[in-house]
Amino acid sequence: MAEEEIQAEDTEPTTPQAEAQPTVEEPAATEPTPDEPAVSEPAAEAQPDADQASPEGEPTDTTTPQPKEEPAAAQSAAAASDAVHPKERRRHTRQRAASTGTPRSAQERRSDRETLRKQNAKARAERRRKVRAKKPAPAPIAAALVAEPSERPTQKTRQGIVVSDKAAKTITVRVDTSRRHRRYQKIVRSSKTLHAHDEHDEAHEGDLVRLVETRPLSATKRWRLVEIVERAR
Repeated sequence: MAEEEIQAEDTEPTTPQAEAQPTVEEPAATEPTPDEPAVSEPAAEAQPDADQASPEGEPTDTTTPQPKEEPAAAQSAAAASDAVHPKERRRHTRQRAASTGTPRSAQERRSDRETLRKQNAKARAERRRKVRAKKPAPAPIAAALVAEPSERPTQKTRQGIVVSDKAAKTITVRVDTSRRHRRYQKIVRSSKTLHAHDEHDEAHEGDLVRLVETRPLSATKRWRLVEIVERAR
């Protein structure tokens, strides 16, 4: 009985549902998935080979030209020229110009310098002539001579009392001044001592004299005796 049951199970026909289920095939490895973008073929395959000749028979060069780099010596020379003083640069330029041309004698160089000096002098004279022409004409000399001569400026005068006449041809005069104070309105008195020249020793101690300003006669004398106003009693 057991053997018959086992055989019946083995020989049981498959259900229609099992027969209807299709077999799921795995996707090919070459097909792209929705999540991953399709890998395009390299552009090198689409472009023609670089070694192929052009229609005219000349090979085509697809590489872009690269700018040539300046040599290190030229860069260092340019940097050195920037650091050189302008006068030195001009001197080097003149030396290079002289070396490229034909050598000249000292007489020729001297004559060239003289010619250049004459040209510069002529240009300066012309420029000065134009400047003078633009300026207004000065007043005639005759008019200046006809004008009245300027009078001598007013000299300062002082009046004081002689306090000493011991020095030769010199007197010491005390000049007293009094003025009202600007703020306190008080009378402020002050005195100053002057040394005056007395040619004939006429003034004596105690006299009231008048002095006038003059040129420096000594280290301390800047005044001269004019007259004796009052004699001492």
